[in-house]
Amino acid sequence: MLALPLIILSLGLSAFASPIVQPRGSSSLSHLALQKVLDDASPIFGYFTKANASYSSWMSQYPDSTQLIHMNIPGAHDPQTWNYSLATQESLNHVTDLDGNPPAPPEFYRCQEKSFIDMLNAGIRVFDIRYAFDVTNSTLVYWHSQALLSETATVEDTLFGFYAWLDAHPTETLMLSFQYEGSTTLHGTDDASVQLALFNLLTSPAANNYFLQEKDQFGTLGQARGKITLLKRFDLDQLPANYSTALPGIHFSPSLWTDNDPDITLVYNTAENLTAYIEDFYEIDSGLGTSAAHNIDLKYNATTAHLIKAATSYPDSLFWSFASSEYDINLDTPMIMALGNGTDTPLGGVNQRLIPFFETMKGKRLGIVMFDFFDTPSNLVETFLCIMS
Repeated sequence: MLALPLIILSLGLSAFASPIVQPRGSSSLSHLALQKVLDDASPIFGYFTKANASYSSWMSQYPDSTQLIHMNIPGAHDPQTWNYSLATQESLNHVTDLDGNPPAPPEFYRCQEKSFIDMLNAGIRVFDIRYAFDVTNSTLVYWHSQALLSETATVEDTLFGFYAWLDAHPTETLMLSFQYEGSTTLHGTDDASVQLALFNLLTSPAANNYFLQEKDQFGTLGQARGKITLLKRFDLDQLPANYSTALPGIHFSPSLWTDNDPDITLVYNTAENLTAYIEDFYEIDSGLGTSAAHNIDLKYNATTAHLIKAATSYPDSLFWSFASSEYDINLDTPMIMALGNGTDTPLGGVNQRLIPFFETMKGKRLGIVMFDFFDTPSNLVETFLCIMS
């Protein structure tokens, strides 16, 4: 029997742009098949709604000739953690506690509060996907370190959510950054079987229809509309070399992406010397007992220094900045770093402080910026998107 995603592909995906009851027949079957996939994906992707979102088509205002590397594009760091509440954690204890390595409290993992569909409708276009096998070592699912984020929402299921959303928003383009999430279970390893499962997923017939088939190139918005650019923060080093050659997208090898670095220079296309400049200073580590305000200062300064560099240098290079951070040993969770703690952070967190900074950068290219809790303050993404308008 065909797997559900193959049934959907064979019967057509466009029927699922909106949840409309259809007559009995192939279109009805295809609707029911995708609805089953999206229901399974809903703990991560959320549910499609009829709500009119003002930023669901913001890319429509830019001409096709716009280079992607010249745009300001908001992204969500660890977006799959949005639904990781205490209730979610407790419902998954029977899985995550099997190896005697239970996860920490949920606030140390949670980096968002809105579902994928809400992020898309609010203007988010870059998603930081963290994948690993489930505990049976058979299916790619979402983790954040030891925290399993859903039993039902597979990576494949949520991809069909992205495909359906793009069908309904053909002026938009997405970037999906895939990174293997190590340290999930005692038995989870990035071996050939994990890499092969990811390769098969990203080269399936459905993926071939929606992922741009360019390699190590960022093109124009016109070329990318209705498509997904694959950002490969993984290697296929356990597979024969022809697998890496066959996979499209932009390669940001983990061996070149230095850990916890505020100023990474990474050449992603050696033939043409195409370079990405990346700020990924995520673990503050300023010493036990330091104040949240001090740690927020350190992160804010690192991020804005990189954004100023993006605005003033290398106009034809990719700039990718992460406004996300934590210092869990000091109990400065991702939420505290992003939003402050309400007591000793009078200026708020990184997000609040970025708004006046963005307002000073009118007309500037800042590149991709990844946020934690992107929807707070409510005008954060709006202010960022208005820089170039």
